Amino acid sequence: MFTRSGDGGDEVTTRATPRLRAVLANHEFRALWFAETQSMLGDQLTIVALAILIFDRTGSPLLSAVVYSLTFLPALAGGLGLSQLADRFPRRAVLVTGSFAQAVLIGLMALPGMPMGWLFALFVLARLANAPGNAAQNALGREIFADDDVYLQSQDLRGITNNTAMLAGLAAGGLLVTGIGTSWALAIDALTFLVSAVAVRLMVRRRPPAGDGGAPWFGAVRQVFGDERLRVLLYLSWLVGLAVIPEGLAAPLAAQLGAGDQAVGWLLAADPLGFVLGTFLLSRYVSTEHRRKLLGVLAALPLAALAAFALRPNLWLALILLALAGATGAYVITVSATFITWVPNDIRGSAGGLYRTGLRVAQGVGVGIGGLVAQGIGSAGTTVALAGAVGLLLAVPVGFAWRRVGAEPGPRPS
Repeated sequence: MFTRSGDGGDEVTTRATPRLRAVLANHEFRALWFAETQSMLGDQLTIVALAILIFDRTGSPLLSAVVYSLTFLPALAGGLGLSQLADRFPRRAVLVTGSFAQAVLIGLMALPGMPMGWLFALFVLARLANAPGNAAQNALGREIFADDDVYLQSQDLRGITNNTAMLAGLAAGGLLVTGIGTSWALAIDALTFLVSAVAVRLMVRRRPPAGDGGAPWFGAVRQVFGDERLRVLLYLSWLVGLAVIPEGLAAPLAAQLGAGDQAVGWLLAADPLGFVLGTFLLSRYVSTEHRRKLLGVLAALPLAALAAFALRPNLWLALILLALAGATGAYVITVSATFITWVPNDIRGSAGGLYRTGLRVAQGVGVGIGGLVAQGIGSAGTTVALAGAVGLLLAVPVGFAWRRVGAEPGPRPS
């Protein structure tokens, strides 16, 4: 493991990664981690509750799908604009205010008989309120941990718990919402945001604003794209847009494999389960320095797994390939952590918003293109294989670019 010492030298130790207790020993991180995890569980209840509520009222599958799309669209707008608030105001205050605003908005949605139009409007506003808080949390994580290895392992822990919480929330959400009703499910989600606001307010110390407030509103965009290393990191993250195409084709892929409807859930779960396992293995056995050096190779492995669908796998082999794609896709945590580390602290909120927006757009565009191709050629499996092959062609020049620029030392966190 390589850790930066105060004079800029490298101290070499024999452990691959810092022990997990070095992360959990920090009470500020524990507060942020707890707040995020239980809010993530509550969010899954809201997604399921709204889908059920709207379908029961309208009987329209289209409107139910629109609700799911609304979980992404406000994040795109807020990611570029509102995330800059995390640089202009104290980040703890931004995070607390965003959590409290979401508690109020989701709480209003929980009122019985809320008109459909208001449900949509309140949900969009709640998602918009999440953007600056998310940016503040990601920037705070880098401020809390000055050591690169400890910081990266904290992001590994977030990745594992977030994916586990999403799987658990979606798996149990339908049963819970059916049992307690949609209004109570929304009320529980509102409560999780209130708990988050209190936990962060009490356990995270106040820091002054990172920026001076005089920077241009979209100045971070120019700074990020003006730095070749940061541009290449963005390109590495955008490759995920091709790797998520199987998620949008789970139903037709299950039908093509001759499996029942229950296989749709298995196909959807394979990737995040693999992601959790891959993140654990990288965190446990590979140092920060080696993970950064291997980013170009690691980014190509998920796409190679998808390209193997050209062999026309059966259901079980398809599940293994998707799990492998998810496990090797854990490289993206190293990408995002390196990006946040190398961005100056005074623009970390807005730069992080740019990163997440690009990742969301890449995923949305990838799934959309995958659906169009599958519709045109009539084969979900062939579409997945094509996505992997095209992704490999793109990953090669990006990997070489990273090999050229990735060895350059990044700036110290301010």
